[in-house]
Amino acid sequence: MSLIIGLSVVIVGYSNGAPQILINPSADEVAALPFGAFDPDRHRTFELALRGWVKEQTGYQLGYVEQLYTFGDRNRESTATNLFETPAGTRIVSVGYLALTPQAEYIPDGSEARWHGWYQHFPWEDHRGGRPAILEDVIIPHLENWAGTDPDRLSRLAIAFATGSKDWIDEAVLERYELLYEAGLVIECARDQARAIPSIRLGDAMASDHRRILATAMSRLRSKIRYRPIVFELMDDEFTLSALQTTVEAILGQRLHKQNFRRGLDRSGVVKATGQMQTQTGGRPAALFRFAREDVQHGTAKILSIPVIKS
Repeated sequence: MSLIIGLSVVIVGYSNGAPQILINPSADEVAALPFGAFDPDRHRTFELALRGWVKEQTGYQLGYVEQLYTFGDRNRESTATNLFETPAGTRIVSVGYLALTPQAEYIPDGSEARWHGWYQHFPWEDHRGGRPAILEDVIIPHLENWAGTDPDRLSRLAIAFATGSKDWIDEAVLERYELLYEAGLVIECARDQARAIPSIRLGDAMASDHRRILATAMSRLRSKIRYRPIVFELMDDEFTLSALQTTVEAILGQRLHKQNFRRGLDRSGVVKATGQMQTQTGGRPAALFRFAREDVQHGTAKILSIPVIKS
């Protein structure tokens, strides 16, 4: 059996009130993450290979990048061949990456890539308007039927989807997707294991195991936003505090306490006023701020507080 190392990247931006990911159409017109092979003869490092073929494939120049995880499940190559032409019996191992950009509306000329809201793939993850109806109306009843009286399954369901007295854990995106996959409720499970297509549609499927990779990226970003000033990689050089709050809310899929968020910003020192005003807000002029990168690098700024309103 031969082995190919592939590189997949979740490129995240923020636009039109939602996090966006850059996708390519696959051979079967299912959304696919940018994906390419690592060539040990051509590429000195994984990251340089990633940056190079992403630019070739999409015309996009990557900025902030970090490695996510290595995905090597045996069944993943059954659909990865829609993205790669590989000999029969080839095992494909994919190294996943997360990239962030403030340019979520930019598409280079001639590129077939397009921006796509990530909640189209995970509609149960957006709680900014309250707990989504799809949870109580569709997901939880089907999972309860799957769990039956099995105490382990019922416990996993309660923790992942916040049933009973449990609180919603926004970082547990991957755990929720894995539970739905195990229960046979997402199309990818039926496709990978030759099972019947589920009678319900839970978000848009993706090529290969790319929805699992996206879930991993969402979990990482939701977690990291709480202890690193990573959200500023999604912001323009100058921004209003309202724009910053709505971006954080969009990533977490949760609403924040406005006053507590502003107090936390004041205490943390991660933003500084520019002395300029934004006048095209449709209302009162709003002060513009910038990320105090130098203070964060010198250790004089503190962690940004994220005061979530529980849904």
